[in-house]
Amino acid sequence: MKIHIDIDCFFVSAARIKEPFLEGKPVAIGGRSDTKIFSKEDKKQTVNFENSGSFVPTFYKAYEEKDDIDAFRDEDGRVRGILTTSSYEARRYGVKTAMSIKEALGLCPNLIVKAPNMSLYQKLSHELHEFLQTKIPLIEQASIDEFYGDLEGWIEDEDVPRFIDDLRHEIKKSILLPVSIGAAKTRYIAKLATTYAKPFGCKVVYAHETDSFIDNIPVGEFAGIGKSMKEKLRLAQIHTLGDLKNRRGTVESWGPYAKELYARVSAESDDEIQTKHVRKSIGISRTFDPLYERSELRRRVHVLARHLSFAIMKLQVIPTVFHLGIAYEMNQKSHKNISLCEIFTEKKFDSLCLSLFNEADTYKRLHVIRISINCSSFTRESKKELSLIGFAEEQKMHKLTQHSQSIREKYGIDMLKWGSEL
Repeated sequence: MKIHIDIDCFFVSAARIKEPFLEGKPVAIGGRSDTKIFSKEDKKQTVNFENSGSFVPTFYKAYEEKDDIDAFRDEDGRVRGILTTSSYEARRYGVKTAMSIKEALGLCPNLIVKAPNMSLYQKLSHELHEFLQTKIPLIEQASIDEFYGDLEGWIEDEDVPRFIDDLRHEIKKSILLPVSIGAAKTRYIAKLATTYAKPFGCKVVYAHETDSFIDNIPVGEFAGIGKSMKEKLRLAQIHTLGDLKNRRGTVESWGPYAKELYARVSAESDDEIQTKHVRKSIGISRTFDPLYERSELRRRVHVLARHLSFAIMKLQVIPTVFHLGIAYEMNQKSHKNISLCEIFTEKKFDSLCLSLFNEADTYKRLHVIRISINCSSFTRESKKELSLIGFAEEQKMHKLTQHSQSIREKYGIDMLKWGSEL
């Protein structure tokens, strides 16, 4: 069987390890886009590629100067930001993930809001991964707070309930983290089972129980069914996973993705446990207060490009597809893509990002609230070959980029900046 292990309210659980008095109280972890990245002061930022997932940035501050509600007050004293997670005690008041902190405090005035501590989360996630590797032969880390394991040939099916129950208690005793564990024939049904095991529980779905288990579960609870697919299913009068399984012809007629989705829901399709993930893309984005001044926006593009260049060099890859997106006020969006098969250099990447911004900035009368840059299709993954035009000169610039990288690795990402940032 496959198992899915999910840390309950991970960020809150981590905060409770550090501050035990938070146990049993309504607690939430706030999140606010790190706009200090654009300041001219030293941000003491770090970068991490080991974990990913919702609210887990590649770049984050090595430490928080304030770790409570004051960390989310702006210069005018207003509380800003959203919640990345909340405890079950807080959820009883209606507090939800992605809710604004201000709204959450309105629902639960005694809510304790803590600032994120990414260094602590990374540390605990790593400890849990190492612990699980001593208990299960094949472990895959899917995100910072969830893991998959393969028990086939290791634990007999009839012994799985006892095994995973013992495992969750061992994790709580050794690492102090509460986890919930789901087990099933496939990883997709196991993940769904975990939802019904929370909090701090276990749920086993044997192969012959799959149909009865999924029968009345809303389609939106299945991983891989997003808003558009959910709406398409609704229009077809498909509301539960049981409905979906009974409408094979309808669903599969929508194309390959829907056909695979049907197979996953029916436990007819599964993926092997991948002990190592190969990163296929990397990006950086920031949301900020509405900003109109284009010269300042271009300066911020330079800052984001410098940080992303650092990450690309640290990964030792050469991206060949580049994407820049802009979000404006009034819910307008614009983006630009380009493919380029050349040696990666920071100078060229910086110019490329600025060019993409200028081309993507189609609503020049509107204020901008978000800029995102993404790089993908690394040469180690794609079949593309690098262009030989100007290859010698590009190699020289690449060496210069490597020298800059060494300095930043030693003294910080902000040690070297482009003059256009100042």
